[in-house]
Amino acid sequence: MIAPVLQVEQLAKSYGGVRALDGVSFDIRPGELLALIGPNGAGKSTCFNIVNGQLRPDAGTVRILGRDATGLPPRAIARLGVGRTFQIAAVFGSMTVVENVQIAWLAAHRTVFAFWNPLANRHRAEALELLEQTGMAELADRPAASLAYGDVKRLELAVALAGNPKLLLMDEPTAGMSTAERGALIALVKALTTERGLAVLFTEHSMDVVFGHADRVIVLARGRLIADGSVDAVRADPKVREVYLGSGLASGERR
Repeated sequence: MIAPVLQVEQLAKSYGGVRALDGVSFDIRPGELLALIGPNGAGKSTCFNIVNGQLRPDAGTVRILGRDATGLPPRAIARLGVGRTFQIAAVFGSMTVVENVQIAWLAAHRTVFAFWNPLANRHRAEALELLEQTGMAELADRPAASLAYGDVKRLELAVALAGNPKLLLMDEPTAGMSTAERGALIALVKALTTERGLAVLFTEHSMDVVFGHADRVIVLARGRLIADGSVDAVRADPKVREVYLGSGLASGERR
């Protein structure tokens, strides 16, 4: 069996008397698109931010490619082979699309200090290849500030891939997008997951995205993991249906 890229074991985190996470364990393997869902207050953000290094757990471990990454800061997590996109996409609007990817590539390879040096020109080809993969090559020389929001999300994805991550963390990747844009972006992520052998963990409120594209789904409720399985298994799980009663889970509505 292929070794997991990410292993989360018995994570616990409390805020005062509130247990945000209570013994959460799961893993994710190369080529797998794993959705992390749950109602508001379930502990999704806490779990996500512990994996990313923004929070330290009270107990439990996070292993990335077999290495103990528990409590490491985000920069150290990134150097282990982890990329991330955010709920609200942010790029350098004053730079062109390709320059955004170039500076990300240089930063990932620890040569960001040379960005305005001709050295940066040698990495335009790498940046353009990433833009080609994300459907943004034709916009390479446009200012990032002029992009439509859906294209900003694609550019952010290219930026996240510049470090050649083995694990990609995506926080609400389709937030603020239309139904058509949501489907197109997550289909692109799914294709890249397969082509690159990526492991992708994403949080998402849009059930059409989750049920239409995830390989596996894990569900949190009140800090506990209540389901872990295929889309069909999770959709039919009585505990999950109870948690999402009235939320549109069964029909795939966005709430």
